[in-house]
This record gives sequence, C-alpha cells and structure tokens, in this order.
Amino acid sequence: MERKRKKLLRLLRQKSYQFRPDPPFTLASGKKSPFYIDSKPTMHDPEGKTLIGEIVFDMIKNLKVDAVGGLTMGADPVAIAASLISFQKGNPIKSFSVRKTAKEHGTGKRIEGEIQPGERVVIVDDVITTGNSVIDAIKATQEFGLEILEVIVLVDRQEGGRENIEKYAPVNAIFTLQDLKGPEAHEGHSERRAASKPAKSAYSAM
Repeated sequence: MERKRKKLLRLLRQKSYQFRPDPPFTLASGKKSPFYIDSKPTMHDPEGKTLIGEIVFDMIKNLKVDAVGGLTMGADPVAIAASLISFQKGNPIKSFSVRKTAKEHGTGKRIEGEIQPGERVVIVDDVITTGNSVIDAIKATQEFGLEILEVIVLVDRQEGGRENIEKYAPVNAIFTLQDLKGPEAHEGHSERRAASKPAKSAYSAM
C-alpha cells in the first residue's frame, strides 16, 4: 500500500499541484489561495486512475460495502476506478453518481447507478475545501435511503472541510495539502514553505 501511495503522491505533485502566490488562485468557494489542486490530470492519467482505484479498494474491501460514489464530477473517476479494481480483485463493488440536481426529464433521478435503498455505500470525492459538495452528496444519498459507512477523499486541503463532513460521517483522506507540500514537492516551484505541523492523512502513520 505504501508503495502505491508514494507513486500516486508523485503523480499528484507532478500533474495536479500548483503554487502561485501572486496573484493567488480563486477557489470554487471564492477564497484566494496560493495553492491549487487540479486533480483531474492525475485522475484521468492511466497510472493515476489505477493507483486511485487500488488504494480506495484496499480501504473499503473489508467494509461489506455495496457501492461507492459521490457528487459528479469530482467523485466519478474515483468511484469508477475503485469499482473496476474491485471486479478485477474478485470482490465487485458497484459505483454510482450523484447529480447536482435531479433530471428534469425521464425518470427525474438524481442518483445514477444500479443501487437500491438500504444498501451500504462509501462516499468519495477528489478534493475537499469547505466540504459542501461531499455534504450535498451525503444528504442526497441519505434521502434515497442509502447507509453511509464513511467518506474517502483523495486530498484534504485542510481548510475546515473535513471537520464539516465529520458531522455527518467519518472521513479518511488519502493525502492532505501538507503531503503535497512535502520536502520533495516543489521541483519547478519557487515556494518558500512556512514551518507548520503536518496534519494526519489516512496513511501518514504507515
């Protein structure tokens, strides 16, 4: 597991992590930050997608979980990768996607996938800042009648989102922003890192 995690961290640093203090990035929340994490290049990279799927599957394989999913589109590559790996490992776990709003045509569904009320699910997402998108997915799945076991995120930006989500379900972060800002993170970047106490991620103790 640690070997896979190191490979994925290297890809995230190369493809998804950016530092720009002037001018800072504008996040989806409207806040300004010198750090930006665009997970999509890593999630759509063949190696990155495989590593994400294997790591998430290893985290959920013993939970007796029926399905994994979250709010489109950040959660989709994570959920699909984990589901694919689960089938290859002989322990099939379905994936599902939560629309931001219910369809205005056809069946009017908000949750897409072959899932049924009462099934046990894990909510996933790529990056959390405020946690609002994950909370939206949690509420939608609860209204549908699904049992949420936990939340898994690829990267926690450590800006309060995890604490907000934990009011609804336990949270595991594969990485934190501090992990991406690690001692080898800034090849090609001119950032001067401020001394700070690293926050714990799901595998920081491994």
